Amino acid sequence: MSKIMAIIAKYRMQLMYLIFGGLTTVVNIVVYTGARWVDVTINMSYLLAWLLSVLFAYLTNRKWVFDSQTTGFGNIILEMIKFFLARLATGVVGYLIILFGVHILHQNDMIWNIIQNIFVIVSNYVLSKLLIFKMKEKIKK
Repeated sequence: MSKIMAIIAKYRMQLMYLIFGGLTTVVNIVVYTGARWVDVTINMSYLLAWLLSVLFAYLTNRKWVFDSQTTGFGNIILEMIKFFLARLATGVVGYLIILFGVHILHQNDMIWNIIQNIFVIVSNYVLSKLLIFKMKEKIKK
């Protein structure tokens, strides 16, 4: 049991990111699917799902994944801007992925939404760890 606890402690950040990344994906898929069910266009459904899932991701990543120690209104706003800009970049790529699958390959939009979500989760972790929440890592060292 102690070996398992040691592994969990060692990879806590990655495990928490996977958990909240999974929950962010659920938020995205539920919002996207709900919007599509009420006949919102694919483009608007994607945008709405992206906005709400990024907000959810920022709040959970800041507190429970990367344990941000950023203080002060200006610094928190800067952190949030960097987070949203990184998500915007991956959101654009995710959008291009779904366009490719739906409009070029003429395949199911729900499947391509899941595919782009996998890409986005991995990319967002790397960007968050290397660019957004890196100050905490420097402080720890």
